[in-house]
Amino acid sequence: MPARSARGILDRLQSGVVLGAEGYVFELERRGYIKAGPYVPEVVLDFPEALRELHREFLRAGAEVMVALTYYAHRGKLKDVGRENDLEAMNRQAVRIANEIAREGDALVAGDICNTWAYDPKDKDASSRVVRAMYEEQLSWAVDEGIDFVIAETNDYLGEALIALQVIKELGLPAMVTLATTRPHQTWDGYGYVDACKILADHGADIVGLNCDRGPATMLPIIEQVRGAVSGYVAAQPVPYKTQASMPTFESLKTADGTNVFPIALESFLCTRFEMADYARQAKALGVNYIGICCGGGPHYVRAMAEALGRTVPASRYSPAIDLHPMIGSKVEEKEKEFLVDWKG
Repeated sequence: MPARSARGILDRLQSGVVLGAEGYVFELERRGYIKAGPYVPEVVLDFPEALRELHREFLRAGAEVMVALTYYAHRGKLKDVGRENDLEAMNRQAVRIANEIAREGDALVAGDICNTWAYDPKDKDASSRVVRAMYEEQLSWAVDEGIDFVIAETNDYLGEALIALQVIKELGLPAMVTLATTRPHQTWDGYGYVDACKILADHGADIVGLNCDRGPATMLPIIEQVRGAVSGYVAAQPVPYKTQASMPTFESLKTADGTNVFPIALESFLCTRFEMADYARQAKALGVNYIGICCGGGPHYVRAMAEALGRTVPASRYSPAIDLHPMIGSKVEEKEKEFLVDWKG
């Protein structure tokens, strides 16, 4: 079996922008393989071919990292759906599948840990022990199966993020640690997002930044401040939704009549592929090193982002060629032109 790429994450970042792709949980829910609500990645064991296919689609679209689908594959969440006994099997299988598809291209494999919902700053010592144990067992299996680095993501608390960072560093692996931004200006334990990123970098995180919650319009202004405060590598992985100042996160999006749309009625707020391409260009101009996408992401977005960064990827073979469309292309025949009256209204 071919080995994974010899060029690690830090080598790649030193050479230029790394394109990441997440959004596995939301995309697989849309395809009918994950239950909205608990969002536990049961698909890893129940429908592994569906996971393989999504990894492969992200790879063809230009993603340079296959992220093992172990988001919410920790003891607490599996207990919620009665599958705690599948904990080790699910974590190991997720990493194996990520490795399998990474070898089809030149991609890295990232182990993944996330917010546990167990951390409590009011009971810091006891809850920290619980969180640490969750991370240690997940990452012990990931390391055993083979990973290149670890992404610790969607951290609501700086305290929990620091635990993740410490566990990763004890394993001797590069660490990418990103924060969730559900609150206007601070983590749930009271640290400004920019300050929290700087603290993580000062504690040895190789890549710091933000993921999830905010769309490009409301994430990039914070990322710009992070870039100015941190000397190391910076990551941005927004959701592809049209957030705005009055509704800065996708959890806060509402229809005109005030109905909340998160998490399963978000479609009318989706960005276009062109808007996500613009985001990629803006992020690169700001000096973001790891440019990705989070919940709501799909392969068409990743391809658009890759091409916006000047790359031709395997899926570019099938990039749109609207000039060849029989009705709105550049060579519409006379006999079809009458249809344009109805098409254009």
